[in-house]
Amino acid sequence: MKIESLIYEAAVSALQSLYNFVPEKNQIQIQNTRKDLEGDITLVVFPLIRISQKSAEETGKEIGEFILRKVDKIKAFNVIKGFLNFTISDEYWLEILLSAYSFKDYGFCLPKMNSKTFMIEYSSPNTNKPLHLGHIRNNLLGFSISEILKANGNKVIKTNIVNDRGIHICKSMYAWMKWGGGKTPENSGMKGDHLVGEFYVIFDKHYKLEIAELIEKGFSKEEAESKAPSILAARDLLIKWEANDSDTMNLWKKMNKWVYDGFDITYKKLGVDFDKIYYESETYLVGKEEVLRGVNEKVFFQKEDGSVWADLTKDGLDQKLLLRSDGTSVYITQDIGTAKMRYNDFSIDKMIYVVGNEQNYHFEILAVLLDKLGFKWGKNLYHFSYGMVELPSGKMKSREGTVVDADDLIEEMVQVARDMSANLGKLESLSSEEAENTFRMIALGALKYYILKVDPRKSMMFNPTESIDFNGNTGPFIQYTYARIKSVIRKADEKNIIIDKNLNLSDLSSKERDLVKRISLFPETVSEAGDNYSPAVIANYCYELVKEYNQFYHEHSIISEPNTAQRNFRLVLSATVAEIAKKGMNLLGIEMPERM
Repeated sequence: MKIESLIYEAAVSALQSLYNFVPEKNQIQIQNTRKDLEGDITLVVFPLIRISQKSAEETGKEIGEFILRKVDKIKAFNVIKGFLNFTISDEYWLEILLSAYSFKDYGFCLPKMNSKTFMIEYSSPNTNKPLHLGHIRNNLLGFSISEILKANGNKVIKTNIVNDRGIHICKSMYAWMKWGGGKTPENSGMKGDHLVGEFYVIFDKHYKLEIAELIEKGFSKEEAESKAPSILAARDLLIKWEANDSDTMNLWKKMNKWVYDGFDITYKKLGVDFDKIYYESETYLVGKEEVLRGVNEKVFFQKEDGSVWADLTKDGLDQKLLLRSDGTSVYITQDIGTAKMRYNDFSIDKMIYVVGNEQNYHFEILAVLLDKLGFKWGKNLYHFSYGMVELPSGKMKSREGTVVDADDLIEEMVQVARDMSANLGKLESLSSEEAENTFRMIALGALKYYILKVDPRKSMMFNPTESIDFNGNTGPFIQYTYARIKSVIRKADEKNIIIDKNLNLSDLSSKERDLVKRISLFPETVSEAGDNYSPAVIANYCYELVKEYNQFYHEHSIISEPNTAQRNFRLVLSATVAEIAKKGMNLLGIEMPERM
């Protein structure tokens, strides 16, 4: 049993025996002892003085003496200003270390028969442009949340909805037909998603010129935007697509295939995957059926122009367009259809949408619409809302071609890793193939950690060079510490030093004890990250763990330690830190190099 539980049970007994009082659970507060106080575990006395009718110091002393007699793993206590601080025996910390060292699933929960099933939607790209820096944050958050929820014993289905239809892809299709000249990924050497994205930018440039010409002829800006030849042509393609026109469908399939091939390359580079991919082209019709059912059941209403709306004013929201006057659907329509299909396909307990905070209102509306349509699970959806990734030059704009392309950024990160490693003289002992693979791990570790260590709700500025620093709160610093420990273990092996599970020590140094205490926090850290859907909790734990280890490493010898029991303990401690750091970083999707 964990020491916190033992102290809690003893505290309950103390209150009953000393003061004839049976406490409620929230009346006993137990926490880790503050760094500026002596001790390991603290019981907060302030809420209990009302029960004891004595001072905080006297109450703490009485309860402390009672618990000291009851819990043999406590070797001392002190009371400072209403905080009852217990010092735990080294024997207990050795038990914790041995448990962490011996059990490969330490800190994780295995799935059970009654485990909850979570579906996590992330990525959600449009087929008119390649993945960019904003998509990277989305994919990394979605993948990491999935892994964290799995580590908490849940069943997880990772899913993606590809926005493969609509006016956006029709713009790229029209531009390719008009100005493409038969250009393909094969004859141009471009990744398919980059090629289609290029035509989206070309469309926008021509569209803007047409608008300017119409305004010069006396049209208002709104009239010019709606009557420009390019936008009329794109809308015509959309209508033809929904009418299943064969030529339009064939072009749509061809260009989307180019995009999917490109996406797959980027996903593989990022190390993310999906269990099930849905396509808007397959879900929007289900959504339209549900919307029309809503009209028949008087849940929604139809205007004279044929458009369908939901009146959500009584719910504190606005009126929401569900179908346009020409019968074409909007994003919310396909989201209704996708939600229905998902719940038909899987027995989901919780649906989590990883989507940026600019869509907060959208998901607020979606929950209400699903509820109005009679889906009991509607209001149970969870929008994991995250902030945007910003650049020094400002927000990214796909139409203007000013996005930071995901593939380019990954390659840039690998080059930064090469340059910094060369300057620091690292990796010189590795073969060129091993070095390149390590550069890749360092680059992606830097990128992922820099993004995931930030509170997801906050917008952030991305700095490639800062992210790849080998010192400070960075991915490469954690990776380097892991590689350092693996080097120590290899040296022990070379010297035929056997690591023994029998930890025969009577006294730990303060640094050794602090490190084991940090190890003991891993299970609750994984639990907290799962409860809050927060990769940042894991990231910052990993940093604190390896920072603590580096302090220990600089103050204690390991291989050269003459005391055999001490040396063995420190090897077990080092190996355990390495394994937990690896497990924690794996939850972030980060690989750990054995050599750096």
